[in-house]
Amino acid sequence: MKKILLLLSTVMLALASSCTNDKTATDMNENQTLEVLKTRRAVRTYEDRMPDKELIEKVLEAGTYAPTGMGAQSPVIVAVTDPQVRDRLSELNAKVMGSKSDPFYGAPVVLVVLADRTVPTYLYDGSLVMGNLMNAAHALGLGSCWIHRAKEVFDSQEGKALLKEWGIEGDYEGIGNCILGYNSGEDPQPKPRKANYIYRVGM
Repeated sequence: MKKILLLLSTVMLALASSCTNDKTATDMNENQTLEVLKTRRAVRTYEDRMPDKELIEKVLEAGTYAPTGMGAQSPVIVAVTDPQVRDRLSELNAKVMGSKSDPFYGAPVVLVVLADRTVPTYLYDGSLVMGNLMNAAHALGLGSCWIHRAKEVFDSQEGKALLKEWGIEGDYEGIGNCILGYNSGEDPQPKPRKANYIYRVGM
């Protein structure tokens, strides 16, 4: 009887310890996630080297897990690592704003996010994908930045021709360009949060 009680006590202690460890691990993961969200910043200086393919794939996978309206998954992501295509996108983007400078700040990777206009929540869906991509990049030690004018580029004849060349059919709107690469400068520091950012009702 004593042996049985001793065995039961050991099992219960092990289970309690396992639960405590799981909770500690969960708390730690949650804290790491919050830290990523708080410390991510737009990076505008990049090293002239391609990120590891494995890192790019992890960022892309995170983008596919962004929430979408009714789970419709209206966005698509075009991962551009070909230097010539990347430079062509840069030229088209610069043309929209009447500039000849590189709007991608020298970043070697451009993740173009498009979304199906026929889905009512397409704009929000695509924006959430962009957020996932940037946060995932930061978590993996990569710099990123949201570059606008994807809508104008892919509404143009040149942009539509690119979509056709890539095999993308349908009524897609450019939501944003997520540039990726290794930060060549200092990590940007966050601005103070404005005082009236949060309004509490019932707390």
